[in-house]
This record gives sequence, C-alpha cells and structure tokens, in this order.
Amino acid sequence: MYPRLLKNIVLPLTLLLSLSAIAVAADKYELKVVTDRPDAIYKTGETAKFLVSVTKNGKLSSGYTVTYFVDDFITGAPGFPEGTMTLGKKPILPVPVTSDKPIFLRCVVKAGAPVNQTKIAAVGFSPEEIQLSQPVPADFDEFWADQKKQLAQVPAKAKLTAVNSPDAKVETFDVQVDCLGGAPVSGYFGKPKGSHALPLPAILWVHGAGVRSSSLANAVKGAKFGMLSMDINAHGLPNGNTAQYYSDLAQGKLKGYRQEGRESRETVYFRGMFLRLVRAIDFLTSQPEWDGKTLIVIGHSQGGGQALAAGGLDERVTFIATGVPAICDHSGRAAGRINGWPKLVETGANGKPDPTQLQAAAYVDAVNFTTRAKADAIMSVGFIDAVCPPSSCYAAYNQLKGKKQIINKPLMGHAAPADIQKAFFDAVLEHVKEQADK
Repeated sequence: MYPRLLKNIVLPLTLLLSLSAIAVAADKYELKVVTDRPDAIYKTGETAKFLVSVTKNGKLSSGYTVTYFVDDFITGAPGFPEGTMTLGKKPILPVPVTSDKPIFLRCVVKAGAPVNQTKIAAVGFSPEEIQLSQPVPADFDEFWADQKKQLAQVPAKAKLTAVNSPDAKVETFDVQVDCLGGAPVSGYFGKPKGSHALPLPAILWVHGAGVRSSSLANAVKGAKFGMLSMDINAHGLPNGNTAQYYSDLAQGKLKGYRQEGRESRETVYFRGMFLRLVRAIDFLTSQPEWDGKTLIVIGHSQGGGQALAAGGLDERVTFIATGVPAICDHSGRAAGRINGWPKLVETGANGKPDPTQLQAAAYVDAVNFTTRAKADAIMSVGFIDAVCPPSSCYAAYNQLKGKKQIINKPLMGHAAPADIQKAFFDAVLEHVKEQADK
C-alpha cells in the first residue's frame, strides 16, 4: 500500500518540477530596431542607419532571418529599401537610408520563429524645414472672422451647477454655455475657494478623439495650482452620464463624426468644435477672477489639434500645450506625404486627394491656424506615430511664432505618457510664473 501511495505522489511532483524547469529555461528573445543617432534626426543628404539586432536572454545573438521595409508612412510607397537579411557574425545589421528633402522615414522589421516580433523605428531628415503642404486659403481669416461674428450674436449664457469636489480647497461646477450650431460648450469648471478677489490665470483642457464626459479631475488639477480651470468635452455632451450613454453615442449618432460634413467648410464637423473653443475662452475670460492676461489651452491628439486651432483663432491664448497633435496637414497627400488624423481628405485610386474635400479641409487644418498663432508653445512628437505622423506635427510646429519647445520621442507611437504630461504641466506653470512677472 505505502509504496503505491508514494509512487502516486512522486510522479506528479516529478512532472511539476520538469514543467517548472522548462518554464525557467524558456529563452527570451527581443528584436530591436534603433537608429545610429539617439535623437534620430539627420540633415537632408546625410545617411541614416537603422540598426537591427536580436537578443537572446539579454545577449546579442545571431542566425536569425528578418524581413524589413522602409517607407514614408504611406504603406507600399515605392523607391525605398526593403529586403531580407540574416544576422550573422555581426549580430547588428544596418539598413542605410537617405533623403534629399525634409521628411520622416520609418523602418518596419519582422522576425519569424523563434523571435516572432515586429518592431519599428523612424528617422527625421531636416524636420525643422517641413513646410505647409498647401498655401493657407486667401479668405481663411475672412471666413473665421465671419464665424466668430456669428458666434458673438449668440449670448454667452452660462448655466453653472455646483458639483461635489474631490478637493476641499476647490469649488467645482458643471458648466453649460450656449454656442453657435446647436451644441453648447459642456464642461467642468474649477477654481480655488476664496479666490473671488484674486487675479488668476486660466487653463482650458480639451479632449482627444472619442466620445466621453468632461473630466472633473482636470478641472480640479488646474484649480489646485491656482488657476481658473475648465475641461470641456469635444461634442458639447451632458457630463457625468453612464459609460453606456457615451458608448451608444459613439456607436450611433457620433460614430462617423470625424468625416462628417467634409464636403463643405460650412458643414465640416470641426467647425463647430472649434467655435466651442472660442466660446469656452469667452466663459473663462469673463470670470471676475481672471488676471486679464494668461490663457492656456492644453490637450493631446485631437485635443492637441484643438489647442493649436485655439491659438490661431483667439489672440487671448498665451500658451499652447499640444501633444502628438491631430487635425494637422489634411492636405499632406497633395504634397506627396502622409496626412494626419483623421485622414479627412480621401485619396483616390489615382493617389490624388479628393478636390472638394481638400478645399473644405483647409479651413479646419490646425496647421493653418498655427500660421496665425502668437502664443508660446510646447509640443510632443512620436517618430513612429502612424495616427498623427511626425511630418504633420512638424508642419504645425514650424509655423508657430512664439517661444516654443518640442519633445521628440524617436521610439514613441501615438501616446501621452506620464513624463510628457509632467513636462507639459511644468511648462504651463513656468508660463504662469513668467506672466505673473510681467
């Protein structure tokens, strides 16, 4: 009896130990693609090298076959390097590229078994020389002056409803402000308690793509640092509803908002979104506590594009914090480069942009607003960002006239990581200090 019982215990234990040994012994592979310069920036005419390698258990290893292609973010674009190579005695293999014009190029590398990974790196050639893909329309200012005139005819009636604040030192409100076009400005507004006699700077937080409520947390954050702080959602929707409410809208009425009305500058969806920016600024600057000189707009992705548009639309904006901005360079394909999110202008089978959409898109291109912006700014750019490609971001950055800085992230895609958010808010606080010293 006992030998059989012992055998029944020992065999499972042996199997368990064997499986554990296999798990411990499993090799860990990592495909790496980087550039031979850490900043991944080169001048036109220089040769950049994508360095491809595989590590096995943390050590460089050879004998693996990889395939690669280089493009300008337009998949299948001809004329760029592509091929297959095997990591041999030199386990780091270079893929050289060059360009005679300002551009970003990316290298996509795939490794099969046992690595089974895909990695991307990108380089910029003279990105500070990337210019407008098309001229700003001659009547751009006239059009937007007329839009703002129409907006001014709508009284900026604001309804404030007190809401519970997560911070005892901050007053918070749900705010609805009448606006042109049917949808109001809808947001949360926060200010320091007891601030009625204080001159305060103002900050407006704007949202990335999607359908959601305004953020009470952002309204509180700005107020905690001594600002009039307002966060607005992109669509003028009621705040604080259930997740299902916003999901239903995202799958229903607002599912295709990004391309809605793109055949005309009068009907394109971003026209209304941009007018809500001006009306939100009207609200903030009408507060008795506003210091009369400091107005910050901050956002990422679609919010980054809104921040740029606000700076060009409204001279009251003194600082723009724009992360991986969308709504930029709609006409990129007309200049032979990738256009930014939301790909507002369709490209036909002939590779050319739709002429009607192209004409309308020019009036809601954040790049064109940057040609009018005088505010100081900070921008982040992800070099492997396929949503808001780096060329579209730089097309906007290069037009900004105020004091500006850019955070380049060579291996970042479309993201707003914590370090960038901190850098942005630090820059905001520095701007507030500079304004106070004036």
